[in-house]
Amino acid sequence: MREALKLKGIRMRNSKRERWPKVVVWSAAILISTVFFLILSSIVWHGIGQISWEFITAAPENAGRAGGIGPILVSTGLILGVAIAVALPIGLGTAILLSEFTPRESIFGTMVRRSLDILAGVPSIVFGLFGFVLFSNILGLGFSILSGGLTLACMVLPILIRSTEEGFRSATEEYRISAASVGLSKTTTIFRILLPAAAPGLSVGLILGVGRAIAETAALLYTSGYVDRMPTSLLDSGRALSIHIFDLSMNVAGGNEKAYASALVLVSILVVINIVSFYISNNWLRRRITII
Repeated sequence: MREALKLKGIRMRNSKRERWPKVVVWSAAILISTVFFLILSSIVWHGIGQISWEFITAAPENAGRAGGIGPILVSTGLILGVAIAVALPIGLGTAILLSEFTPRESIFGTMVRRSLDILAGVPSIVFGLFGFVLFSNILGLGFSILSGGLTLACMVLPILIRSTEEGFRSATEEYRISAASVGLSKTTTIFRILLPAAAPGLSVGLILGVGRAIAETAALLYTSGYVDRMPTSLLDSGRALSIHIFDLSMNVAGGNEKAYASALVLVSILVVINIVSFYISNNWLRRRITII
């Protein structure tokens, strides 16, 4: 009887100890969700009344107090397109090199990984100054969409490479052994077997990178420029949506309503990018798991 009571007491103490971590985790989740909901509610409340087809397609007027964000959206899309087009192949190739062809304990691999971790934490304004010196001045691109896109690609690469590398390493060794046992080449194994398995890591890296790039302001001030007209080429200057929001809220008297509306459009774009990325990683890439 005494042993039973003692065992019951131990179980009760263990139950209390296990309860506290759950309380902490749920409290943090609720706090973060509440803050996110309050921010999103404020943006929707102040900006939804300004959203219309004319606002989406028209050009800014009166320093942004009137008109819309048509040219701004085009410039943002072009800058983001350049960043993804450059960062995705380079990031994927580097991740494959680090995960499949470089031993984890090698000096080269360690140095590259530590460098990427440091770059991921570098302030965006430092990337902006780097892009201004290299792309705008040395390469002669000036204040242009191409210069801004290349600068954002440099910002996206550290996050994309590290998350994709971890995605490849999360694939168990049985994948590689099974592919080798049936005579598949290294290239086929990587792109037909390991890449679909690493799709979640690639998706996470792409989402985080794009999220940081599309909301970037400081880096683009030095590279893509401030002009709010419709761009005609990648060498034209173009104002990104984040810069437009900053300008309306900080420099334009009476521009807060348009700033909220532009912020609502920016949040909507981020949501769409998240949905599309998860769809691709969870469906399209998984259907490519075939053995040739």
